[in-house]
Amino acid sequence: MDRSTRLRRALLVLLPFLLAVSACAGSGASQVPRTSGSASHSAFPTYVALGDSYSAGSLIPVTDVANGCFRSDHNYPSLVAAALHARLVDRTCSGADTTMLTRSQYPDVPPQQTALDAKTSLVTVGLGGNDGDVFRSLTEVCPRLRASDPTGSPCRAHFDVHGHDALLARLARTRKDLTAVLRLVRQRAPHAHVLAVGYPHIVDARHQCVRLPLATGDYAYAEQVNQALTETVREAARAAGATYVDVWAISAGHDVCATDPWINGSINDQHRAPRYHPFAAEHAAVATLIDSMLGQGG
Repeated sequence: MDRSTRLRRALLVLLPFLLAVSACAGSGASQVPRTSGSASHSAFPTYVALGDSYSAGSLIPVTDVANGCFRSDHNYPSLVAAALHARLVDRTCSGADTTMLTRSQYPDVPPQQTALDAKTSLVTVGLGGNDGDVFRSLTEVCPRLRASDPTGSPCRAHFDVHGHDALLARLARTRKDLTAVLRLVRQRAPHAHVLAVGYPHIVDARHQCVRLPLATGDYAYAEQVNQALTETVREAARAAGATYVDVWAISAGHDVCATDPWINGSINDQHRAPRYHPFAAEHAAVATLIDSMLGQGG
């Protein structure tokens, strides 16, 4: 998918929020990566955040359009930077996949790797879900197939190709690509502590609801792919010598259909999160976990 197609998709999803963002942020889009914090007494004076919308925190107030990247000032990178008293260079961008480390995603959005150098002391990487359209397949294709077999597993059947699951096969490629990304991060920031941030528990087969409109049998399938995605991040971290951040574990019981969901359902909430994306509570929990892992927890 080319850059213009990705940009149009992001704008179609997030355009309703543009006016609200402008009202809150005043001057609108920023032209440089957001920085924050004072590095004078930090164990990690320079923190670079790389990732997709699950790291950018799109639509969590206050969101900066950021040339199409839609970054929140209450995403987990911002919260971690505040706790660490670190200078934050936030390159997270909605719609990013692993190729965005080395190529520009949108006009005026440089490759994410350009934020890294020998002075970088901490890096978080939250990528992988957009590779091979795995996330889009779960959130767009699977609900659309529900009507064809409401009590069956039409999505699982759709992605079964001669007895092999296409989404799981795509994740095998993602593991290799993410491993290469994490190794490149280490090369460009040789003195940095590198964290690979996993994905949350979006789907739990025990919880079914209208907020996640899947066929009955596809809840288990969607959870399987969801878990395989976060295991892909874990395996890539291990292969590259990075530290894995287990968001899957801390988000158990907070899936889309849970009583206390950390992930939005099928309807955009322009004041909290896009469809199927984390609310502020999830970002706060991830930040607390990272702070604890770095020895900053209370």
